[in-house]
Amino acid sequence: MSIEPDYFEARDGVRLAWREMGEGAPLVLLHGLFSSAEVNWIKFGTAARIAEAGYRVIMPDLRVHGSSDAPHGAEHYPPDVLVDDLQDLVAHLDLADFDLGGFSLGARTSVRAVVAGMRPRRLILGGMGLAGLAGWQRRGRFFKRAIAEYDSAKRGDDTWLSIQFMKTMKVDRIAAGLLLDSFTDTPPEALAALTMPVLVVCGDKDQDNGSAEELVAALPDARLRTIPGTHMSSVTEPELGEAIAAFLTA
Repeated sequence: MSIEPDYFEARDGVRLAWREMGEGAPLVLLHGLFSSAEVNWIKFGTAARIAEAGYRVIMPDLRVHGSSDAPHGAEHYPPDVLVDDLQDLVAHLDLADFDLGGFSLGARTSVRAVVAGMRPRRLILGGMGLAGLAGWQRRGRFFKRAIAEYDSAKRGDDTWLSIQFMKTMKVDRIAAGLLLDSFTDTPPEALAALTMPVLVVCGDKDQDNGSAEELVAALPDARLRTIPGTHMSSVTEPELGEAIAAFLTA
């Protein structure tokens, strides 16, 4: 299934896209790094499963991803720019009461938004562990290296699969490098801001962002749902949509 995007203008004039599916209570879902709303949420049926449960699923393409623009000026990448974009989307759609979630980078961005003052009813953090929030520098160096090795990496190199995914998604490497520099860490003590119910959903072979169990233990009101898969494959599993729908309708 393919859904045509709608567009809005962020506060710095950059054109950003979002897609919607379903009717009912709004849920904003943010995709992972180098992915898109279509690949992360629509292609494998996750959004459809949640929409069937009675939700209006709102799925932006993050800046530099999917159908959204990928500007090259450094002025378009202040710290936490993706939080700014999320705030602008919420304002554009006039959302006053909504749930929020994301996978990997989308989960990091969701946490940063709550730390900055956003107050969704419930929060969904996919493919995320405690180290992925507090220790971005290690992951950041890996993705910077993937960009640098884009044309030279060989099969078997640790960056190979990420680079192939970047090529499939036609990622703009200049813009991606600028975006990586905008990401900021969330120290464990800042997680006290996440007072709403939180679902941490993670693949049983996914340690890319550290321990999901440690993240649950660090949150005031969180539960863990383990689903099949690695960091790359868990988003393709039907259990992802089922876990989110079950959490929202409990």
